[in-house]
Amino acid sequence: MNFFTTPDGVRLAFQDEGQRAGIPLLALAGLTRDSRDFDYMALHLPQVRLMRLDSRGRGRSAWTGPDTYTVVQEAQDALALLDHLGVERAALIGSSRGGLLGMVMAATHKDRLLGICLNDIGPVIERSGLDRIRTYLGMTPPYTTLTEVARCLPLTTPGFDGVPHQRWMDEAIRHFVPYDGYVGLTYDPALRLSFEAAMAAPPVDLWPLFDACAGLPLALIRGAHSDVLTAATAQAMQQRRPDMSYAEIPNRGHIPFLDEAESLHCIHAWLDAIETQGQKG
Repeated sequence: MNFFTTPDGVRLAFQDEGQRAGIPLLALAGLTRDSRDFDYMALHLPQVRLMRLDSRGRGRSAWTGPDTYTVVQEAQDALALLDHLGVERAALIGSSRGGLLGMVMAATHKDRLLGICLNDIGPVIERSGLDRIRTYLGMTPPYTTLTEVARCLPLTTPGFDGVPHQRWMDEAIRHFVPYDGYVGLTYDPALRLSFEAAMAAPPVDLWPLFDACAGLPLALIRGAHSDVLTAATAQAMQQRRPDMSYAEIPNRGHIPFLDEAESLHCIHAWLDAIETQGQKG
């Protein structure tokens, strides 16, 4: 794990691995997740330079308070990481909130992007999915061991069918911290306050952010049972971007693990499109 300091003085954690000569790929995780969310995918992308960020308040990055946990601030942090690494342009894969950061970056700094892959997120976010996230966000889980967490995850993670126990154990290890007699969170519980503030704010039309991706190779991965991104929204996105690589992942909810065969096929097709566009440019 490496660290850098943002322009506002915050110490953030990141990983930088893979082929320096490959496509630079910036991976941004979801609301309560961190760089480890891309561990499964990383095993299948040895040809890229994979840069993974722990957004502020998550993983090993500094906790900076709910007022700073915003999409705009976190997008600026992602750009600061590219600056720190001396990367002029990068492809971006974003899971859930990470995809929102990608769309914001497309609207504000498109010149820094080679393309965007959205993992189970789009310009319409379903209230039912947000309400489900609210039920656990910032709450200390009622478990005493990671083994207990792994046993309960299939019951508390809707839409995931046929997932082996070892994967749930892997998920427990990545998303919870074991202590003596209880299990803690890997993120600042104050994220709940920023989430509640965003939920209470007037609705925002996110379609202009999606449209800002015009000209960039685009991909969308959707869990077939997702309660955050509906099939109807995915279809509307495809209608606006017929060239968009798309995969619907069976037996997955929000969010796919990204090592499913369908996910990897979509990601590779998207990376091929980026490489082709680069050759033309």
